Amino acid sequence: MSAAEQAVRRAPGAVRRRRERRVRVLRTAAAVVVALVTLAPLYWMVVVALSTRAELLGGQLRLWPRELTLANVERVLTAFPVVTWLGNSVAIALVTSLITVAVNLLAGYAFAQLRFRGSTALFLVALSTLMLPVQVIMVALFRLVTELGIYGSYWAVILPTAASAFGVFLARQFILGIPRELVEAARIDGAGHLRVFLQVVLPLCRPLVAVLFFMSLLQTWNDFAWPLIALRQNELFTLPIGLLYLQGQFGADYGGTMAFALISVTPMVVLFLVFQRYFVQGFARSGIR
Repeated sequence: MSAAEQAVRRAPGAVRRRRERRVRVLRTAAAVVVALVTLAPLYWMVVVALSTRAELLGGQLRLWPRELTLANVERVLTAFPVVTWLGNSVAIALVTSLITVAVNLLAGYAFAQLRFRGSTALFLVALSTLMLPVQVIMVALFRLVTELGIYGSYWAVILPTAASAFGVFLARQFILGIPRELVEAARIDGAGHLRVFLQVVLPLCRPLVAVLFFMSLLQTWNDFAWPLIALRQNELFTLPIGLLYLQGQFGADYGGTMAFALISVTPMVVLFLVFQRYFVQGFARSGIR
């Protein structure tokens, strides 16, 4: 075979490799652009929170502060019970997330593995609640927590949000991907549904648990409207409510506001960086089909 024929044979492979290389470069460039756009608000928050008041009021703000200072953070921590609000947010978010994960997993297992009359219709009804904004049901929720006698307490925030239609949907899709032979083998060995769920299904759902937990934690952590209605005492406020209260007190103190926002967002950023692998795996294995 001549050198010219060998070059012709290698040409399609070389063209394909060049095309794949260009696609990788374009994907990397797109990912970098998206990352920069996403991180820009967080970066600007850090810059403003660590800038001196002279730079902020004098219009001399730079891409990076000329002099780093923690005065804004110290002023916020001194003037407001930020630690108390942080503890309230952590307690409410953790309890809500744990209950939400348990309810969503059990409901997802029921819809995925059990066969009963009306299961499809019930699942569609549950999904239809995704089209209802929370503002539509706030009056009903308020009457419910008032009649239960839990208005003004942590449980008034936790119980109404301790389930998620999207979480049930995600759990069902994930559990449908588990081989049904495993469940049937456990059932043949005499295991009940609860034992099958705890010993067979749950160990395979670790990525899903991470996704559901983080989604619920993030939603509860950032929730503002319902905790503002359900909580009455200043000592029970969460961080989003405290941020609104801070803005009303400080006025145009952007350094203090950004310092408070930085304190509020840092736990969620750290949590996502720690559990991002499980978060991506859970969405990938759920299929969303």
